[in-house]
Amino acid sequence: MCAVSYLNTVPLVWGLEHSPDPALRETFDLRFALPSDCAAQLAAGEADIGIVPVIEMARQKMDYFRGTGIACHGPVRSILLISKVPMNRIRTLAADAASRTSVMLARVILAEKYGVEPAVVARPADLAPMLGEADAALIIGDPALRLDPATLPFETLDLGGEWVAMTGLPMVFAVWSYNPTWSGASRSGAAGPRHERYAQAFRDSCRYGIGHAADIARSEGPARGVSEELALEYVTRHIVYELGEKDYQGLEQYVKMAMAVGAPA
Repeated sequence: MCAVSYLNTVPLVWGLEHSPDPALRETFDLRFALPSDCAAQLAAGEADIGIVPVIEMARQKMDYFRGTGIACHGPVRSILLISKVPMNRIRTLAADAASRTSVMLARVILAEKYGVEPAVVARPADLAPMLGEADAALIIGDPALRLDPATLPFETLDLGGEWVAMTGLPMVFAVWSYNPTWSGASRSGAAGPRHERYAQAFRDSCRYGIGHAADIARSEGPARGVSEELALEYVTRHIVYELGEKDYQGLEQYVKMAMAVGAPA
């Protein structure tokens, strides 16, 4: 099973790694990768289940476990579109391609709100060379948390906040997904016992993580170059882990708008 290596995923898997319940800790063989790599591992059959960017889940026609994921109901803090030109004049975008959902979100917002469809080039998450090559840069995940948007001498958008303001719906970035070929997938369209057991394990792990947010911030924040205070604020206020019906409405709206813009970059 593949999980994302960013801070935003830690509460989802905290119980799988640290719960006092051995049944929860021993349910999965867990390894970590970037979001796009998790999707690639599922596509290649190297993992049965993974935390997968929503756009890849939709593109690869995967199914997903309901109840938990990575979402926001406002500014998300870790997806920053930084531009040295006005947003409506962006022609080139250097993007950290680790999350294709975030790249597509940038394209959707730029097309819908600013009427531009820039050429996208994948580059490492290093702001200065990105802006040296392109009009704007997309920085996501832990590298974005290590930036302070208030001190940047550029126009900066928090794409989580932009999406919510534009649509009135939450933004779901990633979910626990699985391929239809997974042996636990239902053949009849109804979730079977193994599917339900795994879905419950993900919910239990998530709730355990939410309950230990201070421990997560203390151990994971500074190790990633993020202050303990910001890490705690991030996992308790910016990121939403327990998903409800409105979150899934946002997911469906995002997929619809993303597909209208075009194939993922």
